[in-house]
Amino acid sequence: MDENRKKVILSARNLCKSYGKGDGVVHALKNVSLDIYDGELLVILGSSGSGKSTLLNMLGGMDQPDSGTILVGKRDLCKLDDLGLTRYRRHEIGFVFQSFNLIAELTARENVALTAAVSKNPSIIDEAFKMVDLAEKADSYPTQLSGGQQQRVSIARALAKDPRLLLCDEPTGALDYETGKHILKELEQLVRVYGKTAVVVTHTKEIGKMADRVIRMRSGEIIAREAIEHPISADEIDW
Repeated sequence: MDENRKKVILSARNLCKSYGKGDGVVHALKNVSLDIYDGELLVILGSSGSGKSTLLNMLGGMDQPDSGTILVGKRDLCKLDDLGLTRYRRHEIGFVFQSFNLIAELTARENVALTAAVSKNPSIIDEAFKMVDLAEKADSYPTQLSGGQQQRVSIARALAKDPRLLLCDEPTGALDYETGKHILKELEQLVRVYGKTAVVVTHTKEIGKMADRVIRMRSGEIIAREAIEHPISADEIDW
């Protein structure tokens, strides 16, 4: 697709972030810039320490850069106060983490309902479970679910508020190979069938083959950008 014809939903420019002081300082991000387009699957690749998770946290309003801008519409996330960032995370971003972060004492449906309850425009909870093909397990507790099923509940939880952007940090990292592929198929369907926008951070290079675009990071910098003309399906990925 011609990038000039796509709608930009988030634009980050010259993001810098450092931790520590003196000889112990770590430059987590160094002048990182990128756009995210509506309806795309963007994969950010990099090894541990490359800055990819730091970048994802900033795109999701969970951390702030030392300098730079993150524009969502006319808003600069870097200028929002704590309340503004909370509202952004609550109403516009869906998070999927490597650890599922489900509350063990609540059923899958109740875990998802917690997120839906704080959203201004929550989608129907049953529809979220349908989208991840887990309707029959909605009343099960996390301990009664496999790792893959728990991750699908976490995706349903993210979808329950109909987010502008789905941010996934190593969503297959805690799963075995076959289960991980199933999760990728779920994410693929959300983008290709339901029109969602998703950013997936991973160290697994093969996952980039299913993306619309791939960004590669190393030592806090973007070292390569690639548009994938013919993304393959999640079924075809092998690593």
